[in-house]
Amino acid sequence: MANLSDIITPTNLVTLTSTSTLTNKTLTAPVLTAPVLGTPASGTMTNVTGLPPAGVVGTAAILGANTFTGTQNLADNTLQRANLLDYAETTNALGNVTGATTIDLEDGNSVTATVTGAVTWTFSNPTASDELCGFSLKLVNGGSAAQTWPASVDWPSATAPTLTASGTDVLVFTTCDGGTTWYGFVAGLALA
Repeated sequence: MANLSDIITPTNLVTLTSTSTLTNKTLTAPVLTAPVLGTPASGTMTNVTGLPPAGVVGTAAILGANTFTGTQNLADNTLQRANLLDYAETTNALGNVTGATTIDLEDGNSVTATVTGAVTWTFSNPTASDELCGFSLKLVNGGSAAQTWPASVDWPSATAPTLTASGTDVLVFTTCDGGTTWYGFVAGLALA
């Protein structure tokens, strides 16, 4: 029997019709037919039709409606051309606050707090400097004690609002420069 390295050359191509083992050989544009080869256990496929788009990992459906269970972490990547319906924002419930208090946007963009003493506020972890980022703050009894806002907060007419001593106020903060400047607005005072 001839040695395969002598048979398979660029000028002398052979069609193999039986089972043969090729070791360290390069096949250019092979056509694989029966038997069905099955699913490889590992490896990287390129130049193959029917693969999912770049970035799709696992068995997610490529087209059509999908139902997700659990957290979907986009890792600060862009969700493009989304049409949102019936969505919610995660609430960061701070509970009773007094003293130095941080609103961490990684914990949620809807924030609730009840003031029990003077508070010095800090805002942390906004999105990148080229993205709009904001949060709402539902503040109970905010006027019952002094509120010291970050120096980066720009209020209308450069004046922080007078908050309700016994009741609920809603404030909104937004930034588009990574938190260098926060724009503070009153959504409602003395809400009942």
